[in-house]
Amino acid sequence: MGDLVDRVTRKNQDLVSELPLTISAQYGLIDQNEFFDKRVASKDVSGYYLIENGEFAYNKSTSTDAPWGAIKRLERYENGVLSTLYIVFRIKDDASIDSDFLVSYYSTNLWHKGIHEIAAEGARNHGLLNIAPTDFFDTKLAIPQDVEEQCRIGQCFTKLEALITLHQRKYRNLQKKSLCAWEQRKLGDLAMFNPKDELPQEFEYVDLESVVGTEMLSHRTEIKATAPSRAQRLARTGDLFYQTVRPYQKNNYLFEKSDNNYVFSTGYAQMRPFIDGYFLLSLVQGECFVKVVLDNCTGTSYPAINANDLAKIVVTVPSDKDEEEKIGALFRNLDNLITLHQRKLKILKNIKKSMLEKIFV
Repeated sequence: MGDLVDRVTRKNQDLVSELPLTISAQYGLIDQNEFFDKRVASKDVSGYYLIENGEFAYNKSTSTDAPWGAIKRLERYENGVLSTLYIVFRIKDDASIDSDFLVSYYSTNLWHKGIHEIAAEGARNHGLLNIAPTDFFDTKLAIPQDVEEQCRIGQCFTKLEALITLHQRKYRNLQKKSLCAWEQRKLGDLAMFNPKDELPQEFEYVDLESVVGTEMLSHRTEIKATAPSRAQRLARTGDLFYQTVRPYQKNNYLFEKSDNNYVFSTGYAQMRPFIDGYFLLSLVQGECFVKVVLDNCTGTSYPAINANDLAKIVVTVPSDKDEEEKIGALFRNLDNLITLHQRKLKILKNIKKSMLEKIFV
């Protein structure tokens, strides 16, 4: 590594920058105030390293996401300051190694073996690896000799990272959208709770592990005579099933299938809405509603609420049915968009992971 980069030890003695930085495995070199929501660095940063845009830094602190620390390039700011516990370096000659390639290389775990070999025995002291800079720069890198090939690899992953960032931003923005409601009503006034229906002789059983988020991921065929005793809630199109055990998980399902041959566990409260079903689903998924439910739960390890207490909870809803339906449709569209971007984000991350594994072998 020392053949390709030079160590940077310039001090911030002229106070060129007063922006204290930290390294996040997820966000890279980032302002401490933004990342920690407070300043961790000393007031006097003249003794800190001054790092310039395009230079790299190694944070020897370990975490779950970065078991051997993290190496990141400064991209967000023109410059900044870092504690002298960091190892800062810059590329010697752009003709010998591409900067974007180096960013991609250090997003893999290929360099972990070299760090593992030089970390002193018993090196972890409060999560900080004991690694000497000279040993760090002696580690070996596996890189293509052709710089053009490095550039193509680096550009490929730069574009992928930009796409991932774009979809993460869209996903966060969609999650932040919310609307207010207008009048107070008891939940029991908005839906019929636990309607009694005769179970068919054979049905698809949905237990408490079958619903994750607002999606049904599994079900199994059961016969009435041998079905679990908790199989009691016969679903009709439009019914909402609310998880009454550990409601903070928010595994609730709006049943919109035309096949009315599904039976849910009594671990769900069944609601047959008098109002727009998707509006009601959006309401019970809200953090404010979950907080109220938890305040009315019994138990600590497995908090639970019964249907009668759930029906007594007061919520706020529009008085105008047309407005309520428009809000339900809006949340449905938002959830569809969120799901779409979640899928795109997952696909992009899988593509990146696969390419990293195939290229950096």
